[in-house]
Amino acid sequence: MKKNILWRFILIVATIIVAAVFFLPNTPIFGQMPEWWKKNMPDKGITLGLDLQGGIHLVFEVEGEKAVEITTERITQSLRDIISKKKLSAEITSSNLLITVTPSSMDIRRVIEDNYPILAPVETEAKLVYKLSDKEMKRIKDNAADQALETIRNRIDQFGVAEPTIHRQGTNEIVVQLPGIKDPKRAIEIIGKTAQLEFKLVDDSSPVAADLPATIEPGEEESILKKFAEKISADDEILFEKKVNRETGAVRKMPILLKKQAALTGDLLKEAKVSIDSGQPTVSISFNAAGAKFFEEVTAANIKKRLAIILDNTVYSAPVINERISGGNAQISGSFSMDEAKDLTIVLKAGALPAPVKMLQNITVGPSLGTDSIEAGKLAGIIGTILVVVFMIIYYKLSGVIADLALVLNIILLLGAMASLNATLTMPGIAGIILAIGMAVDSNVLMFERMRDELRAGKTPRSAVDSGYNKAFWTIFDSHVTTLITAAVLFQFGTGPIKGFAVTLSLGVAINLFTALVGTKTVFDFINSRHDVRKLSI
Repeated sequence: MKKNILWRFILIVATIIVAAVFFLPNTPIFGQMPEWWKKNMPDKGITLGLDLQGGIHLVFEVEGEKAVEITTERITQSLRDIISKKKLSAEITSSNLLITVTPSSMDIRRVIEDNYPILAPVETEAKLVYKLSDKEMKRIKDNAADQALETIRNRIDQFGVAEPTIHRQGTNEIVVQLPGIKDPKRAIEIIGKTAQLEFKLVDDSSPVAADLPATIEPGEEESILKKFAEKISADDEILFEKKVNRETGAVRKMPILLKKQAALTGDLLKEAKVSIDSGQPTVSISFNAAGAKFFEEVTAANIKKRLAIILDNTVYSAPVINERISGGNAQISGSFSMDEAKDLTIVLKAGALPAPVKMLQNITVGPSLGTDSIEAGKLAGIIGTILVVVFMIIYYKLSGVIADLALVLNIILLLGAMASLNATLTMPGIAGIILAIGMAVDSNVLMFERMRDELRAGKTPRSAVDSGYNKAFWTIFDSHVTTLITAAVLFQFGTGPIKGFAVTLSLGVAINLFTALVGTKTVFDFINSRHDVRKLSI
């Protein structure tokens, strides 16, 4: 055997071994492999996508207007503090994304525009009216969508879904695909929860607090809010705490009068974990250094008052502050099940969404549908492969057998390459594999027809093989490179299923070049070097 043929043969065997090693995670034997092997080699293999194993497909809309409203309210409160420190007198309110300051004066206007140049004046006569500039509103909305994307990704990672697909769609939509999910309802609740954690003081000193009923039935919240809307001050609000009877499971709501301004917010949170208190699951939280300092100051200044712990406008508990609390640790207690407590820690650790999200689409793909897709894909692949193999053998005889061997090599290397990348296989991905296999056969057809032309011209089998490969090389190379460019564009600008198609097609095309130009050529060269071939079976 010539030296260059030997090296090519070794290269082919080595690639087969490497592909088999990468594919091990998809075999039952992988569970018996030593830990060092699992840590140093690809440990996931090829995973099935949403359309093959079932799951949920969700589309959320980030409510950017709400993010603008939240920013406007924060600026309003900040301006109140700044103007108070400057010892200027003015009433500052916010409504419909507008900040109104009365009365108007040049001093106040100068303070506002110096501290917040992002505000654009709407009216400057009897009163000052400002709104966020169009550029700033666009930035806030874009930032809200980006932050929501990261927050949702963090929550899903902690929820433990394998191979999720999460990406932005358009300006304010987020697409989430969760393959293999067992509890879609729970996943949707975790993803969509705003998780705005706040600590607010209970206003027990107000006469309204004494008039509030002790408990109400769920569904009566609106009537309570309407009844007391004119009685409570602008600095107060009514929220509700859920009370569950542990013996009967009956649910009641307790209206609580709170200070509207939060004493502390969850953006200073460092850790959240589930703990057990008196046999009931609770959520223990701790603040970072800045949050611990604020929490200590708040508790020191409000001893014997109640501090409500609020998540998404629902009061979870409102304990009395008996003493200064240092260290930045607190506990959220309520009638939690263990799963509810775990889900609460997930959304707290992942952070609050910068704005509410609204579900636009919810499609559940059942595992039975995924199984049907797999079986249909298998059947189509097997039938197509058999037809191609039989056709190549009938039409090209022994050369067709060599092409079929290259086809098998192509599939082995493709599966190994996908496993090495921990790729997700979808129905469009299967289509990409089938297309790549078709291109592999097409490459061999081009070379065989060139070889036939050379044999008709009177060349020897060895010369016909060499000349056929040389003349077909650039045609095959050009077609594969242009396909790779197309696949790269699909991968760059496509989403979800289109990317899956692009990945399998790209790998298949690259492997085709190796199997067609190296694999089959090595077999022909080996046969010609070992035997005096006078007639080529083609």
